[in-house]
Amino acid sequence: MTLSKHFKTIFLSVCLAASGSVFAQPGQGNLPDAIPFPMEFETSREHYDYLMDHYKGGVQHDYLSVPKWEGLWSTSAHQARNNLLFMDEDNEIIPGILTEEYEAAFRYRLDLGNQAFNAGVDYDRLTTCEPAGIPRWFREPYVREFLNTPTYSLWHNDLANDTRRIYINQEHVNIDGTHFAAGDSIGFWAEDEELGDVLVVHAEDIYPADFFRGMPPTSNQAETVEIWYEWWDAESNEMKIAVNVYFYDALMLEEPLNIIYTYRYRQDMEDAGLRIRYWECAQNQNTYLTFDEEGRPNTQYRLPGDPGYLDPRGTPSTRNPDLPPGLTGQEKSPVFDDQFDFAF
Repeated sequence: MTLSKHFKTIFLSVCLAASGSVFAQPGQGNLPDAIPFPMEFETSREHYDYLMDHYKGGVQHDYLSVPKWEGLWSTSAHQARNNLLFMDEDNEIIPGILTEEYEAAFRYRLDLGNQAFNAGVDYDRLTTCEPAGIPRWFREPYVREFLNTPTYSLWHNDLANDTRRIYINQEHVNIDGTHFAAGDSIGFWAEDEELGDVLVVHAEDIYPADFFRGMPPTSNQAETVEIWYEWWDAESNEMKIAVNVYFYDALMLEEPLNIIYTYRYRQDMEDAGLRIRYWECAQNQNTYLTFDEEGRPNTQYRLPGDPGYLDPRGTPSTRNPDLPPGLTGQEKSPVFDDQFDFAF
């Protein structure tokens, strides 16, 4: 198959957003080649159906044969600037990727908060407890899990409990009549002559979101076709999970966009005893927005002692107002109470 000119292929990399992390981001390695296709596709469903036909309906795995991707993983590549997908090295928007309306919206975002240079630090909708959602889900640098069964895959990004469920050999179902942060995903396993086991995924009914903070917004017409597989990174001498994602968005994109992501197994995290915990949105209940004289948004935080501050660690008066103050055993973090002497 030869590469279709219909797709703009971008090799994406990711950096660890939080400074001072316990776990340093490992060596980056390189990226696999884009998966070529011999034709153009007008819709994501046409693309997905083509792959279903190409792989002759795929294969049906059982619990013994389904590919095992257990363990902890994190995004495994690096780029210097979040907007490298859509801006050149001179910080100019690359023409021909975004539609006129969404390029104007991107310029508005850049002008409003200078997001291209501060990576969206002034405002990030995640601080108001919104999930990352698709497409940002692919790029979040924090720990994640990939659990595959014969009937569905459960892929968990620990940030905001942003979990995807891929229903195997099924059709889309949306009895809610609305969209969702991670959309509705279906897929099928297949055997590729070069890649081995692949999981082909189709996602639709996705919330309008962002590629990442400071990046252009997506619309409620966004859909994806994804090809997941295990890939040997010869440069870093390790097996990774790779995915070719084909983004379709008739309102945002001039034409479908192909991006490659990879994920690295984190033995160091497992050895340290790291476990994915429930992401509690109450931890962000002290955030609020302000706007400067020019209308630029800034996320602010109430600190201990500030009016209106709510203790995210939990006290009976703030967490359980229906219980009497001072009720024994209601502290949220008794382990920390024994180790630290907090002044607040």
